[in-house]
Amino acid sequence: MLKTRIITATILLAVLLPILFLLPAIYLSAFFLVTVLLAAWEWSRLIAPESKRGAIIYPVFCLMIILGLLVLNQAVWQFALLAMAGMFWFFNAPFMLARGLNFSLQKWRYFYAILGLILLPATWFALIFLREIGLVFLLTAMGLVWVADIGAYFVGKAFGKHRLAAQISPGKSVEGALGGLMLCYGYAVLCVLYLPFEATLFGAWALRYGCLPMLLMVTVLTAFSIFGDLFESQLKRVAGVKDSSHLLPGHGGVLDRVDALLPVMPLAALLAGLV
Repeated sequence: MLKTRIITATILLAVLLPILFLLPAIYLSAFFLVTVLLAAWEWSRLIAPESKRGAIIYPVFCLMIILGLLVLNQAVWQFALLAMAGMFWFFNAPFMLARGLNFSLQKWRYFYAILGLILLPATWFALIFLREIGLVFLLTAMGLVWVADIGAYFVGKAFGKHRLAAQISPGKSVEGALGGLMLCYGYAVLCVLYLPFEATLFGAWALRYGCLPMLLMVTVLTAFSIFGDLFESQLKRVAGVKDSSHLLPGHGGVLDRVDALLPVMPLAALLAGLV
């Protein structure tokens, strides 16, 4: 399994690194678009596994929403999409997670269908917006998610005793979440100290609002990276599957890799708009 994970990760890096650093930004936009459409395909298979036609139609709908908003070329509509995603993560996701596994996917299927057509396109637009600000701006924002995940994994493995969400994800602990948050604080401070202020979301916020509001922002983004992970885990458990798909050998599916980005990227884009 470890060998398979390493091979898959190496192939992905071999594709992604040239796109990031050698090719025009349009190629990165296309890469993100393919990623989002694959995630949409997995999303449809989770909420309606028996519908083969739905697995094709759903990513097409997702693509139509993205292309439609691009054709309109109205920032207000794109902002509205980001705002709807942000409102869901702030006001709805916590209550859904609090229900654990005590709901029927059959009854919530249409809700999830509409929800995916908001969250997935919103994530794509957020990634593109952050990339337009700057490549470092995008990568450091995404890096916060990875730092939170790494910190939570190692601290949780070493010190985890109190489960964070026992029904949804038994492996996650309160200690791990706090460890991830502490590591994210350190990561954000290093970005402020060693990168130009305008090059990162953390530096821009520290310059505009001060260090304490910047750390509060890091707290919020880290918390929602955990929400994203738990939300996808909840959906998989209710659907009765271990992985969203087997597209990435050793890693599961695309959704398994980007779940924490789904809330963080739209929120980061909205926060970037404030500075």
